[in-house]
Amino acid sequence: MTAAPDIARRSPDRVMRLKRLGSLHQSRLSFMRILMRRMAGEAWTFQRPVFDIDATGVGRAVYSAVGPDRTYSLVAFAHNLPADQRSDRVIAEAWDATFALFDGVPTAADLDRLAANVPLQEAGRVSERELTLSRANRSVRLWEHVVSALAQGQQPDTAKIDDVSYLMRTTAVYGSGKFGAADREQIADRPEMHVPFQVEMLTVYLIRTFVRDLVQHMADAKGGPQTAQLDPAIACRLGIGNSTGLGMAPYIVNHPILFNNWIIVREEAIARVRAVETVEQDEISLFQTLFSRAEESVARWKSAHEAQIAKLADLRADIAALKAKLATHDFGAPYPWDRLMTWAEGVLSEEGEEFLASLMLEPYAALVDGLTECMADDNVDAFRIDGAMALSDLKRLITRNFGWALDLNWAAQDNCARAWYVSEEKLEPRLGERFEEPIAAFEQPLAPARDAAAAFRDLATWDGGETVASFLVQHPEHRHTARRAQMSRFAPYGEIRDNTISADVLPIDMLRAKLSFFGATHFDPRSDRWVRICMFAGAPYPEMLNPGNADHWVYPAAVS
Repeated sequence: MTAAPDIARRSPDRVMRLKRLGSLHQSRLSFMRILMRRMAGEAWTFQRPVFDIDATGVGRAVYSAVGPDRTYSLVAFAHNLPADQRSDRVIAEAWDATFALFDGVPTAADLDRLAANVPLQEAGRVSERELTLSRANRSVRLWEHVVSALAQGQQPDTAKIDDVSYLMRTTAVYGSGKFGAADREQIADRPEMHVPFQVEMLTVYLIRTFVRDLVQHMADAKGGPQTAQLDPAIACRLGIGNSTGLGMAPYIVNHPILFNNWIIVREEAIARVRAVETVEQDEISLFQTLFSRAEESVARWKSAHEAQIAKLADLRADIAALKAKLATHDFGAPYPWDRLMTWAEGVLSEEGEEFLASLMLEPYAALVDGLTECMADDNVDAFRIDGAMALSDLKRLITRNFGWALDLNWAAQDNCARAWYVSEEKLEPRLGERFEEPIAAFEQPLAPARDAAAAFRDLATWDGGETVASFLVQHPEHRHTARRAQMSRFAPYGEIRDNTISADVLPIDMLRAKLSFFGATHFDPRSDRWVRICMFAGAPYPEMLNPGNADHWVYPAAVS
């Protein structure tokens, strides 16, 4: 009889390195897929009460998603944007389309109010009836190709579709109170919105439907009666692109409990699957089917960025090695998933390990999906510092989370070469060169390892029996370090085990970590500070959505 292995969640010291976080993949825990499963399972219905777009592609539309208790409506504005004004940069002032997600069904007065503000984005204002504010630009060459092909009675070239994967890409999807929109607290207790970022994912899903309808409308206007209707199978291959920059990177540093909850849920799911002793044949078959489809997805994944090219090469080599391993792997012996992951940890790169870890979850909805309710941050008291804690306990917590950083030479330029600050022009996070730009005075507290080391040095002269409160009276500059250390008692995965201000830090690793939980695929960095992705490619459109196709659409062969 085989002894049960001691299977626990992987150590934060292993998981929370930036190289590994920058290798995470979408999974059934991703926010897009959670939303799709819920909408299908609850039989949401969808309506398009307004589509007032003229032959030049200018006008407004409304798309409503009707759930069991509430309706959410995307209000979309299409614009005629001159080519010289089209830009993915956050400082842009005009876009091909702008959007707001309305809480309910907007009246004519609501639409007029939004028409005066939403196209202005940051320069306008929305109300607490709006849950998100967004904008998007066309992928011009693919847009023109699709319109022209359909207008001529033909279907677009699928090779061109797959090369780009989207007709529009968003440059921002703002929520959680920005520019006057509703605060997260206003919707957090709604069952359909309790999981993080559900309003943002719903916004993007409805934008995708609007974009499909708009490109068909423009083709109809150009081609008249001879115009072809876009093949639904081809339409499903199209997602929504997104250009994401440094504005997203500090999020996972600033929200240690929330980020911990995402990671700990994923690690718990992996541990649960590794602890499965006996595997059923249908579970093996599903895994093998999805492995082949994931292999196809990786084959389509392209990038011109040097670092990503290297990561893709590693991933493809890992997939080849894993494919060979699977051909001989004994799924009939006890604990086959644990044995497979143990093998991967000794053979594959971080890319390959995390690819396998995500894919292993797919056959186990019953083990995994309930964990998604633990991904929100409901701990309202976590921000409060426990002043009565003994300093010996505080030192222990700092050592556990930042032991690797305590002996680092923080005076060395390579270890503090960068500084995070907020731009005056757009109030967006930026990362600058500390010794080349006059930015140190404006630095944001986004170097928790350096700050923890500084606090630990000051703690060295204090008796361990004294309290945190007495220490912070003398050293108020260490309040945020004390708070983060105390948070780690119930958020062990809340801290990145790497230097976020070093000369070689790659912010795109932080971006990918967060975007993987969104469910993004085909990460395409354009520098070390911004990345393009695709969302909802392969997903069924609202009129197609059902429980049978709500989940595995993320793998290319799901398109038919």
